[in-house]
Amino acid sequence: MTQEQLAQKLNVSRQTISSWENNRNLPDLEMVVMIAKTFKLSLDQLILGDPTMTTKLMNDSSEVRKMRINLYVTIIMVLAGMGSFLLFKIIGSSLDGNGVLHEPFFLIPVGYLFLMMGLISGLIYLLKKLRKRN
Repeated sequence: MTQEQLAQKLNVSRQTISSWENNRNLPDLEMVVMIAKTFKLSLDQLILGDPTMTTKLMNDSSEVRKMRINLYVTIIMVLAGMGSFLLFKIIGSSLDGNGVLHEPFFLIPVGYLFLMMGLISGLIYLLKKLRKRN
């Protein structure tokens, strides 16, 4: 089977097939399943027969886990920042009998801190995702 024929069956470019053959790049798990079906091989034969493929798939699953954690951290940080601002509004401020203002002022910088950490974490997540695509 030519690279062009395989590329058409897998719905990828011929250059992608070439890069797999030359170990410049390796297919993702979904593509590995499609390749196994195309050649009527078991996944054991396809994956365990090639130590490079085994290592790549193990690294991919580890990378996905790290990216998922990064996404959760981003969401938690942004929600904590928004929660700090909301809590500041809910608590409000008051004057005591001596004319001293009481307010939870610390919630504002805490809110900004959480938002900034969430944005930085989100940017890291997006950069990793973009880098992984290329």
